[in-house]
Amino acid sequence: MEKTYSKKAMTYELAAKMVEAAIARAQELGCKQNAAVVDDGGNLKAFGRMDGAPLLGIEGCQRKAFTALFGVGTKDFYNYIKDQQGLLIGLSHFSRATVVGGGLPITVDGEIIGGIGVGGGTEDQDIDCAQAGLKVLDEK
Repeated sequence: MEKTYSKKAMTYELAAKMVEAAIARAQELGCKQNAAVVDDGGNLKAFGRMDGAPLLGIEGCQRKAFTALFGVGTKDFYNYIKDQQGLLIGLSHFSRATVVGGGLPITVDGEIIGGIGVGGGTEDQDIDCAQAGLKVLDEK
């Protein structure tokens, strides 16, 4: 019987660069955003809040990042469960979950190593900024 296993874990440097990229995209779009990256256990790894970003977005972006750990973007997750009342009701028991768009899983070599969530703009702006954060994974 194995007593331990190895897994991939994101560095703080990666998490911070992802937040920075999401915020940079928000500046390009002209919106004020909050961005959070959580590790695979849902623990906050990096966070950024633009001056003037809505306070509601602080908690919202962290919930989005946490929900993305389920393995799918938060908007796609909503589309999957919206017609399944049992799942919608069940989701309400997860105090850190949300189905508002703007959360995306962070995946490396097929493993979910965390989630990124962005909040403060429109749903489309939030998703766009989260996607910008994920592009950091493509950098060498």
